[in-house]
Amino acid sequence: MRLVGPLGSITMGFAIGAVSMAQTPPILDPTQLPPQTTPVAQVVVPIPSQTFAALDKYGDVNWSAIQRPALAHSTPHGDASGIALLLGVVIAEGFVAVEAKDPAEIKALGKVVLAHARALGVEQTVMRHSQSIVETAEKGDWVAVRREWDGVLPDVKRAMGQVKSEQLSQLVSLGGWLRGTDALANVILQTHSAEGAELLRQPALLDYLEAQLNEIRDKPNIAQMKEGIRKVRDLVAAPDQPMSRKTVSAIAELCDQLLETLQRRDSTSNGQPD
Repeated sequence: MRLVGPLGSITMGFAIGAVSMAQTPPILDPTQLPPQTTPVAQVVVPIPSQTFAALDKYGDVNWSAIQRPALAHSTPHGDASGIALLLGVVIAEGFVAVEAKDPAEIKALGKVVLAHARALGVEQTVMRHSQSIVETAEKGDWVAVRREWDGVLPDVKRAMGQVKSEQLSQLVSLGGWLRGTDALANVILQTHSAEGAELLRQPALLDYLEAQLNEIRDKPNIAQMKEGIRKVRDLVAAPDQPMSRKTVSAIAELCDQLLETLQRRDSTSNGQPD
C-alpha cells in the first residue's frame, strides 16, 4: 500500500511537474502511520475529518483563537503547486471554522475553496457541496456541515486523479496536513496533555511527505515545505521521551511560519497556474 499525504491529520494533497531523480517514495506498513490516516484508493491519506474527530474530546478549546481569518480572503495566484497547497490549507481551515461554529467564515471559505478549485480545473466537485454547506451552516446544523465538508477533499482528490494531476493532489493533501498540524499543535497548547501531544508524533508520515516532495520539480515553496518537514521530524524524533510543551510550541511556530510564507507568496505572485 502506498502512502499519500493532506490534511494529514488534517491532510489533503496534489502536484504536477517534471519528476526529479529522487528515490521512489517508500512503501510503508500502515501500522507505522498515525491514527488519523485512512486508506483511500490504495493510498494512505491523513484526512482533516479524522484529525478533528480526535480533537472533539477537547471540549474547552477556544476555536476562534485557532482560526486564521486571512485565509477566507486568499486568492488563487501563482503557479499550480502554490494554488494546490493553499487549497489544502483552506479546506483544513474549513474544519476549524466548523469547530468554531462560524457560519460567516464557512461561507467565505467555501468561496475561496471554489476559486482555488476552479484555478486547478476541478470546481464542479466543490460546487456539489458548496450550497449545502452554506444552507446547513445558516441553520446551525453543524453535524451536517461537517459531514458535507468531509466530502470536499475526497471529491477533489478523485477529480484531480481523473485529470491526471496526482502530484497536485499530493500537494493539496500536504497543505491540509500543514494547517491541520498547526491547528492540532495550537489546540494542544491550550489544553496540554501528554496523550494529545503524541498525536503530533508522525515520523513515518513525515518521511513519506518529504519523499513525495522530492518527486516534484524544484520550486521555492516546495523547498521551504521540505525544510519545514525535516525540522518537524527532528522535533518528534525521540519516541521514548514525552512531547513537552516547548516541543509542541516549536512545532506550532514552524507550521505558522510555513503558512505565513504560503500566504505571502500567494498574495505577491503574479504568475499563472502551470
